[in-house]
Amino acid sequence: MKTMYQKFLLLLLMLPLSVLAQSTLTGNVSDSATGQPIPGVNVIIEGTTNGTTTDIDGKYTLMGVAEGNRIAFSFIGFANQTIEYTGQATLNVVLQEDATQLQEVVVIGYGTTTKRDATGSLTTVTTKDFNKGAITSADQLLTGRSPGVRITSAGGQPDSAPNIRIRGGSSLGAQNNPLIIIDGIPLDFVNPAGVSNPLSLVNPNDVESFTILKDASATAIYGSRASNGVIIITTKKGTSGTPKFNYNGSVGFSKVNDLIDVMDGPTYTRFIQEYYPSLTDKLGIDDPTTNAVDNPATPEVEGRILSDTNWQDQIFRTSIFSDHNFSASGSLFGKVPARAAVGYTKSEGLLKTNDYERYSATVKLTPTFLDDHLKVDVNAKGFWVNKNTVDEGGAIGGALNMDPTKPVYTTGDVNNFGGYYQNTTNDDPRKLDGQYNPVNLLNERERPEKVNKLLGNVQFDYKMHFLPDLRAIVNLGIEASRADIREEYGQNSLATYQYDNVNDAFLFNPGVNYRETQHITNKTFDTYLAYTKNLTGPVTRIDAQAGHSYQSFVNDGYKSIYQYNVNTGIREERINEQNPNNRYYNKTVLESFFGRANVDLFDKYLFTFTLRADGSSLFKKDDRWGYFPAAALAWRITDEDFIKDVSFINNLKLRLSYGQTGQQDITGIAGYYPSSALFSPGDPNSQYLPGVSTYSANPFNDKLKWEVTTTYNVGLDFSFFKNQLVSGSVDVYKKVTDDLLVKSFVPPGQYLTNQITQNVGSMENKGIEIDLNLRPITTDDFSWEILGNLSYNFGEIKSLNNTTSIIATDGGIPTGTGQNLAYHSVGSQPHSAWVYEQLYDSDGRIIPGAFKDRNGDGQITNDDRYYEALRPNWTFGFGTNLNYKNFDFSTNFHGQFDGQVYNSVKLLGGYTERVVPNNSNSLNNVLDFYNGAADPRVQTILDPVPFSDYYLESAAFLRCDNITIGYRFNELVKSASLRVYATVNNAFIITDYSGKDPENFNGIDTNFYPRPRTYSFGVNLDF
Repeated sequence: MKTMYQKFLLLLLMLPLSVLAQSTLTGNVSDSATGQPIPGVNVIIEGTTNGTTTDIDGKYTLMGVAEGNRIAFSFIGFANQTIEYTGQATLNVVLQEDATQLQEVVVIGYGTTTKRDATGSLTTVTTKDFNKGAITSADQLLTGRSPGVRITSAGGQPDSAPNIRIRGGSSLGAQNNPLIIIDGIPLDFVNPAGVSNPLSLVNPNDVESFTILKDASATAIYGSRASNGVIIITTKKGTSGTPKFNYNGSVGFSKVNDLIDVMDGPTYTRFIQEYYPSLTDKLGIDDPTTNAVDNPATPEVEGRILSDTNWQDQIFRTSIFSDHNFSASGSLFGKVPARAAVGYTKSEGLLKTNDYERYSATVKLTPTFLDDHLKVDVNAKGFWVNKNTVDEGGAIGGALNMDPTKPVYTTGDVNNFGGYYQNTTNDDPRKLDGQYNPVNLLNERERPEKVNKLLGNVQFDYKMHFLPDLRAIVNLGIEASRADIREEYGQNSLATYQYDNVNDAFLFNPGVNYRETQHITNKTFDTYLAYTKNLTGPVTRIDAQAGHSYQSFVNDGYKSIYQYNVNTGIREERINEQNPNNRYYNKTVLESFFGRANVDLFDKYLFTFTLRADGSSLFKKDDRWGYFPAAALAWRITDEDFIKDVSFINNLKLRLSYGQTGQQDITGIAGYYPSSALFSPGDPNSQYLPGVSTYSANPFNDKLKWEVTTTYNVGLDFSFFKNQLVSGSVDVYKKVTDDLLVKSFVPPGQYLTNQITQNVGSMENKGIEIDLNLRPITTDDFSWEILGNLSYNFGEIKSLNNTTSIIATDGGIPTGTGQNLAYHSVGSQPHSAWVYEQLYDSDGRIIPGAFKDRNGDGQITNDDRYYEALRPNWTFGFGTNLNYKNFDFSTNFHGQFDGQVYNSVKLLGGYTERVVPNNSNSLNNVLDFYNGAADPRVQTILDPVPFSDYYLESAAFLRCDNITIGYRFNELVKSASLRVYATVNNAFIITDYSGKDPENFNGIDTNFYPRPRTYSFGVNLDF
């Protein structure tokens, strides 16, 4: 790492040498509509390669200018302007918006297009629209910013895994996350070991834009990996001309918004005295100074020392966040546009010892050769991540469960385990009892998970000398990572406390408990031809591509697995002589052929035709290939004679599309060889002959075939009035998925198991998306922009072949093994809760154990249960940006209007018998019945209580993602500007949900890691 940083520093130091002292022209470029500076404007002397670009403040410096030169200014979305140089020292330029052209370049599959020419449904989100503040991973930039894109983090961990759904997802059992492509490299759906969020391995500061491809016309070029949509991430590029440097740094702190409303020590004592007076002798700890026994008739608890421990405060902390990024861009040797950047992020989790640290380094070069006929794009990104993973479920669940009258630490002779207090049984004071001390679980365990990752590619784009309209493109990419995991326990870890049968003693087992090293190597090789020709006559333009793509995914690693000796209680490594390193090796391959043709008629009727053939190693030879066509039509109504003269219409375009995409990624439910007959070695502890492994046949299905999604889309793009006062788009779509790949039950004896992955049934999604942008005020000193989106998606399972419902993955509730709440049922929305209808009295209070007999047969059975959708249909996001002179203010929101969340915290902690020890000596804490956090009428949660819709609550919410205010100091020093800003992330949430947070992807709230509220302060220096 040290050597790499030295190379980057050398590169940054070399950049200024590429510019020699010359006479210069300076100035600034601004937007005529808003008066705001425009960064990134190309400024070049016509007929030469001598040029530069404007900085973040719209300022530029152009060297080597001679009188009579013509200076050209150009930027996407604005009309070009050329001015003759007459010797002036300063030249300020105001660019006019060219709204009718809409030439904003949009990155699409295997190429680019413009908003004006796009025929598919896509959304572009650029830097100015990103979420701001304490951002750790790239997905946080996008949350709530695009219609139809629902991004839900798994919690508040620094690298929390995002669930990303575009238009509801297309599968029940196969992969449902969209394909993510970074600078031409499609990412693997399999994360490196220890990585929860693949987008945490991307420095958000390097991201320039997201392009979200939604309908089949836009995604079909990616075939099998695009059935759930595509997110294309483009990172920042180098610039020509004068070197530019940027430092962006921020620091902040985070806090838990609200704690779960469990009882404190005095309230809990009162509750035990009132409801279970026979248990007061289990409160607190024994008072060694007296032999007194508690008298339930007195308000005091005699003979006991009572603490008032807030166990949630003990496991959570005020965490610190810091982020530092430095970049340099310019021309290497005056010819090669280049950008180099380094970054460092450190983020403490709200849970103690949950730490995350990331180093990043990026180099991007875009040289040209052969008189600009050969363009080369070189990208290299390196990431070094180190995090400490904690037992969050055990710690959070334990904090909610622990008796608040017990202390965290003790100096006494009993219940003392390395200074930590821990309950023990009555018959043996050495034997642990009840919930482990959650502070011990955090402090006495380390699990550093280190990941080094390289993401790089080289793309060659050659424009034929003999036919400049024809280009040959070759893209070579690699995604390689190494992960190292080591789990180690401390000297007093309760999790390692074991009984020694030989010596009748108990012992701790400090040291290593698990090791894993993993290498993932994914290779991409794309070759294709691209032909673009502007014509006269009815056919005004042809843009076509045809090519081949090959991807291989290799996951190779080994583990050290440990176990406790049943006699001595000592930890020992579990050795399998047939596989001593516990090595695993898995490989999948995708090979594809693709073609796309865009044909424009009369420069206003746009046609797109796409065909892709995909072959997957997951299927048998006869079913290996899938063929996925798509077609689209766009009509630029604005270019029709009957509307050209309507002054208030800047743009109006109607889009129609149809297409199919495939799905084959079932490694998460079926492994890497789901259609092949293979054997697996058995457990080394279960061998018939010592040293000789047993083998068992793996379940497989040799009849698997492609899951196919057919999409229909109608869209309208629009822009009205001066300065694009109102602009946006509306899309209506329908998606039908056939031959769903699902793990479901099969008759005994057919597939070596009771469940197998198979093609089962069909599902439909339909919905509408609205994207709306408003610019109410645009003056020289003040501008105001409002961005908003609204989406509706309704999914319905149409058939499941020979069954009516199957269990949904991640649909379990924490009341015992096999207790499932969520199902996929025919006629219902995917992932719906199967529940009883709870009955209430005239005051609206629950009648425990009373449910509605929905079918009227006089008894309560499963036939009385109904399905209630957990995931939302209506989602939205909106934000606003205000600029007044040098001040800026922005805020972003997102939320949902419906959906349900199952409050399992209320289930587990909201019944009175919860406090009663269950085969133990330990009391359990409960929600505060006295302030309404739970209803004391609920005394037990025996079946069927957990399946009552009483525990379903509205998941509707409005969350303020960030509020930012900033001020820019221009000309702080010569050629430098400084912006200072303050941000609060997760500022507030408005909801009727009684639990901690209604935003839960699967709709089941269990021991949820709270999302932090973060306050940060930052500076952005350009020079």
